[in-house]
Amino acid sequence: MGSLLTGFVVALGLIIAIGAQNAWVLSKSIRGEHPQVIAAVCITIDTSLIILGVYGLSIVQGYVPLLVPVLTWLGIGLLSWLAIGAFRRAWQGSSGLQTNAAGPTASAGGIALQAMMISLLNPHVYLDTVILIGSVGAQQAAPALFVLGAAMASCFWFVSLTSMAGRLSRFLSSPTRWRWFDSVIGCLMLLVAASLLPA
Repeated sequence: MGSLLTGFVVALGLIIAIGAQNAWVLSKSIRGEHPQVIAAVCITIDTSLIILGVYGLSIVQGYVPLLVPVLTWLGIGLLSWLAIGAFRRAWQGSSGLQTNAAGPTASAGGIALQAMMISLLNPHVYLDTVILIGSVGAQQAAPALFVLGAAMASCFWFVSLTSMAGRLSRFLSSPTRWRWFDSVIGCLMLLVAASLLPA
């Protein structure tokens, strides 16, 4: 049980920090763009990378020096593109969040692909799941229970994040609040992109 609890606490502490992925998940979930699909993709990716880190950390570390520069610049480009989109929506304005709109603007497959991109092109995901969580898990007496606890943390966080979107949608029905929300989302993504720039 100690390894299970350690996995849950360590993973939750790293995942819960609001970053580009969480901001994107919240934004899409508020719009009603297949939040269940988003949660399922994020949980699956997190769990897979945690397993990779716990059971294959030494192999992954051998490839990290070659992968990090490419992933970093791809991540910077993606985050900047998403930030520009958020700022454009904030500038143009809207009638506020329409919860009774005709439906999602993208298909479930398209949203799943976007979720994969925002997750896998973010170098922080690899740092948190493969390197940090993986290194702690590899030292546990029961690595399998640690992985289970970490997966439970990921499930808890993303299900909570997507399910609370309903309350936020009522708050963001105001056009002014919605423009502020898009502005904050854009700033968050730019800050994360800036933090990825090489020194």
